[in-house]
Amino acid sequence: MIAIGRLRHRLVLEAPARTSDGAGGAVVQWTPVACMWADIRPIRQASGVKAEKIAASVTHRITVRSGCDVTTSMRFRQGERIFEIDGLQDDDGRGRFLTYVVRERLVP
Repeated sequence: MIAIGRLRHRLVLEAPARTSDGAGGAVVQWTPVACMWADIRPIRQASGVKAEKIAASVTHRITVRSGCDVTTSMRFRQGERIFEIDGLQDDDGRGRFLTYVVRERLVP
């Protein structure tokens, strides 16, 4: 059970919208779906080299009140911070609060 006072971060839930680019491909634009209060807790940090650049990511747990149908194709945004959803967990089995495991990409 989470105390309501811990939900102090305002997040925007975004869904991808694919549109044709006119050349046989698609352009992905992110559309806001809902705003919600959340608790964000870091779990671990990883870094390495990707495409000859140093890349880092931080894994977090984000807990929100249930009420939105969220899928792993969606993401959370807090200003310039973007959290990609990897998984979902119902902490108390009653569906009141949902916890998402997310990855935040860090740009050096």
